[in-house]
Amino acid sequence: MTYRPEDVWEDLERIRTRRPLVHNITNYVVMNSTANALLAIGASPVMAHADQEVEDMVGIAAALVINIGTLSEQWTKSMFMAARRAGQLGIPIVLDPVGAGATPYRTRTARQLLEAIAPAVIRANASEIIAMVAADKRTKGVDSTAASSEALTAARTLNAEFGSVVCVSGAEDYIVGGGRLFIVGNGHALMARVTGLGCTASALCGAFAAVRREDIIRATASAMAVMGIAGETAARADGPGSMQVMFLDALYGLTRRDIEERLKLTVQEL
Repeated sequence: MTYRPEDVWEDLERIRTRRPLVHNITNYVVMNSTANALLAIGASPVMAHADQEVEDMVGIAAALVINIGTLSEQWTKSMFMAARRAGQLGIPIVLDPVGAGATPYRTRTARQLLEAIAPAVIRANASEIIAMVAADKRTKGVDSTAASSEALTAARTLNAEFGSVVCVSGAEDYIVGGGRLFIVGNGHALMARVTGLGCTASALCGAFAAVRREDIIRATASAMAVMGIAGETAARADGPGSMQVMFLDALYGLTRRDIEERLKLTVQEL
């Protein structure tokens, strides 16, 4: 079974037409990058962390993205507050458990968030996904020490336990949900040299989930496909510095023909 390019294009067109507001509680390393990526794809980003306003901000958003990259007690409190409000309103939540497995505090916080909010999407690298299931699994900071295929069993476990679509990003992206496995083969090795592109993927998952709530696994697959195709286009850069700029340009200028000619996405029944 092959995923149709027109499905990805239709989802992208929805974002460009509707310009959904995506509320990000994310880390300060990537705020600028993810905000620009959301703008480039056609969404409207907001970065709001103060506990005095997160519930109100969620109330006007179409999706909530929670990223634990730079943890602090105050931001963690805001994450739980925003997530509870999003749950009450039926707003899709994307959880990015950055660095899960690196320290007990980080792993514990990621698990507590997962258990409290049951997000629509969990997007992480292979080591982080494995650590969410096996708390004693250690990672190398925020970098993966495992291939995405090695986390497939853990991804299926998380999907079965919480009902979340689970996206394991890597050389190939594995997306599990609804008894199906989506495999996205787009992307480029240079993307791993640009800080925050994983976080950007989570933000894009939020934008696509905002406009395709009725089919979250499709939304996630479309997000990762667009991410990968834009990365391939930007890989013509001389290095990671210029790639960051070219990646934003690629997102902004992505066409139906780009998707039709380059999409590498297959679907399997589990």
